[in-house]
Amino acid sequence: MYYGVIRRHWSHCITKAIVGGVMINYRLLCLNLPSNKFKEAKEKGEVLYKSIDEVYCPYFQEKISFGVQGLEHLKFKRRERARSEQDQYMRFKLLNLAPEILRSSHTLQGILETEKFERVRVHSRTDTILKPVSYYEFIAVLKRNRVRIIIKQIEDGQKFFWSIIPFWGMNAETRSRILHDGVPEED
Repeated sequence: MYYGVIRRHWSHCITKAIVGGVMINYRLLCLNLPSNKFKEAKEKGEVLYKSIDEVYCPYFQEKISFGVQGLEHLKFKRRERARSEQDQYMRFKLLNLAPEILRSSHTLQGILETEKFERVRVHSRTDTILKPVSYYEFIAVLKRNRVRIIIKQIEDGQKFFWSIIPFWGMNAETRSRILHDGVPEED
């Protein structure tokens, strides 16, 4: 459970969360982002996203579509749960790298196959149905930016852009990557 920012100190936010029944404080870097910069980045990002349409990916040997679902996911973690302005800002600023990464990707870095409840139009109404979902991960360093691109495929449908995830950290003890929450549906 997330309790939100409880106090600000310099450029860090102190955040509390309950993990495994234990209250934990997190120190997160906060961007002091003027709202006009955010709005400008969001507007430019939306225009860019809508202009992309499809990108050929050599790994899949097919086109990846940039549809409404991907744009919605850049703005929202889940349905009716918006991302923070800082999170959206970073994703929209790096969005121009996504087509370039997909065009040059010949190697897949990760795959997750699971089942998720997906919204589906059935007989002029929307239902939520459990379907097999695959997430494909491409990682690249372009223009000094390290990013992950996530491609989503529902059942045997068309593959589409799902997310761009900026810089990830490393766990000092295990030397493993910390990839945001590690939940592709929300990351």
